[in-house]
Amino acid sequence: MKLLQLMVFIGSALGFSQELIPIKGKVISEGKPIAFANISIEGTMQGTAADLNGNFLLEIESGEYTLVIQAVGFKTEKKKISTKDYNTTPLTVELQEDMLGLDDVVISATRNRVNVKKTPVVVNVLSPKLFNATQSIAVAESLNYQPGVRVETNCQNCGFTQVRLNGLDGSYTQVLINSRSVFSALNSVYGLEQIPTSILDRIEVVRSGGSALYGSNAIAGTINIITKEPVLNSWEVSSNFGLITGNIPDRTLTVNASVVSEDLTNGITVYGMKRDRDSYDANGDDFSELTKFTNTSLGAKSFYKPNENSKITLDVTAIEEYRRGGDRLNLAPHLTDITEELDHNTIMGGLTYEISNEDKTNNFSIYSSGQHTDRKSFYGGLGGGRTTQDSIVAANAYGNTDDLALLFGGQFTHYFKNNDILTTGVEYNLNNTEDVIVGYNRSINQKVNSIGIFAQYEWKPTEAFSALIGTRLDYVNVKGYYTIQNINRNSKIDQAVLSPRLTMLYNFAENWRLRGGYARGFRAPQAFNEDLHVSSVGGEPQFVILSKDLETEYSNAFTASLNYSNNFKKLQTNFLIEGFYTSLENPFTTVSTGASLPNRSILEEVRNGSGAYVAGANFEVGISPSSKFTYQMGGTIQQSKYRKDQILFEAEGTNAAETNIVIEDFVRNPNVYGYLNTNISILKESSIDITGTYTGKMTIPRVISDNGFLQLNESNPFYDINLKLNHHIDLNENLQVNIFAGIKNAFNSYQNDFDTGPTRDSDYVYGPSQPRTFFFGIKFGNLNNL
Repeated sequence: MKLLQLMVFIGSALGFSQELIPIKGKVISEGKPIAFANISIEGTMQGTAADLNGNFLLEIESGEYTLVIQAVGFKTEKKKISTKDYNTTPLTVELQEDMLGLDDVVISATRNRVNVKKTPVVVNVLSPKLFNATQSIAVAESLNYQPGVRVETNCQNCGFTQVRLNGLDGSYTQVLINSRSVFSALNSVYGLEQIPTSILDRIEVVRSGGSALYGSNAIAGTINIITKEPVLNSWEVSSNFGLITGNIPDRTLTVNASVVSEDLTNGITVYGMKRDRDSYDANGDDFSELTKFTNTSLGAKSFYKPNENSKITLDVTAIEEYRRGGDRLNLAPHLTDITEELDHNTIMGGLTYEISNEDKTNNFSIYSSGQHTDRKSFYGGLGGGRTTQDSIVAANAYGNTDDLALLFGGQFTHYFKNNDILTTGVEYNLNNTEDVIVGYNRSINQKVNSIGIFAQYEWKPTEAFSALIGTRLDYVNVKGYYTIQNINRNSKIDQAVLSPRLTMLYNFAENWRLRGGYARGFRAPQAFNEDLHVSSVGGEPQFVILSKDLETEYSNAFTASLNYSNNFKKLQTNFLIEGFYTSLENPFTTVSTGASLPNRSILEEVRNGSGAYVAGANFEVGISPSSKFTYQMGGTIQQSKYRKDQILFEAEGTNAAETNIVIEDFVRNPNVYGYLNTNISILKESSIDITGTYTGKMTIPRVISDNGFLQLNESNPFYDINLKLNHHIDLNENLQVNIFAGIKNAFNSYQNDFDTGPTRDSDYVYGPSQPRTFFFGIKFGNLNNL
């Protein structure tokens, strides 16, 4: 009897503990190994990673499997294997380069890593390949190369930029740094020009309110700026020298280096940039159209893995930037006709701890991020005066700004056996801003505290259909005190708002995806980026203040899209058309009051409008028959309107000859705009990049009197075409060199009617950010993807 029991036990043990079979293999592309590729078994959490030389070992039970092989920058490969075929013979996997980014892994859509094809939300990725093709030195120079995205310059004197998504201005867009919302309203004024692309891994763009889980301001969408992570032991040095119109220098030097341990448990990337650009005067009136500025950026990003199931990530970036525009830039600001001078010192960073269970079904992370900016400023002018009294008044235009943003949060994700995913979390945001110009008796003292609780369920009832059902509950407390001369306003808000979100994906045929979604958002009354900028009109400053009893603004956003993408051997194709409609209730609108303050300054006031909407369609097309040719283009057709005529200038109490200026369409908003991006490999080591943007006609307001009276002008369309030649040299296995040269805005499609002289309207700026510019440079290091 005992012998029988023993035999049953041994038989059971043998039945439940099959011997694991080691499958050895290597991942390569064009004969070169691909380091750290991911190899997983389809439908399971089981997998491994290749080493530095592309070699991997996967131990599995006897049987037949489908392996999924993924690596950054390459097409995903699926390979069916039987263990009996590879128990002695090594497995070789050949990957092809992903020229159109169709297999990118993104995090902005769901707050979790997911293949871009499988997310119910449309996500566009801007990669270092695009930064290099367009010779983009800062973030602001690269964002135009996606549908629905347009970066515009709003001031001749200081170069204030903002990014518009789907026709809505910058304050409707949530800008994230490494997925954290610490990019404050103050950062939005100049920050897009301060962050160098050399420190970036990628930028992810989500249009419309489908990104509401990141915060209340994501009405137009989200821009997630993700810095480089250490992957390989590498280093890189790059130098670029530009000549604006052939004679105004723009010099840049960048340095990057990474060190990773052999066991891949820790690593660090360090990076730095130094940029120095002279000012540019487009019309010979001795007043700048492009600011003089210098930028020094230093940063690092590191990780440490205590074990296979946990990871600690730390990143920090410091930016010191000085910019100045106006006239006589060699003199003290208060001795000039007009000067806008800004000296920024910004430090930002974040710390994240992630942990998961053994089978990776439960992931938990806690994180904190912060940003602090100290800004010294001068916004002033004399209007052509030279008297001692004028100099005394101008000396009062110096200001100080202190801005602090902090974020603390936690997120839990559970992966169900049926592939559904539950994501929940909580975040606390704090933003304190103090902006003071004592001489003008102008101050903004604003404190915003918010607590957000979010939950999202990704439902996958079938292989062809998935849906994201989510909501975010925000409690917002705003205490703002705003003073300009003899005018005092305040904003005291205690409000809880629920923002639901629903997006769906349906693969109705192979390679075809239909998406749709709805999201609700809101903006509590507070000072946004435009309100923290002081423009110059008629030689005097123009200030913005919040109106009394300003109410919360709400939005309802709807999107629908059709997407086809396919990898057929070496041929890659992609087509997307996306419709959008966003309705705004109580929209914040800026009205020129026609009032002149005791110091002759012009006053603008933020008020609630009667309602507005933006509607239109984005499209993009991409084709790449081989690694030698890639063509992408995209664009937007839209309209942005107020439901009732909106007052832009209020004539009450002004010159009797002046009347109210009312508008139906949003100003500074073209109905048509787009981009193109083409790469051609001439020889094996040489290539040509042809890129460009198109900006259609738009209505631009121009101040023509010292009380702010406006005239509305229609701009001409612009074609901004760039050309870059690149040659790659492999000096040896550990040293490669790139030599490049090119021209930006080759046809010099540039604004030709800038306002002139000391009394100019410095906000009368539109079109491409700079005129024809020649550049050349060199990049060298030990990475083959230079």
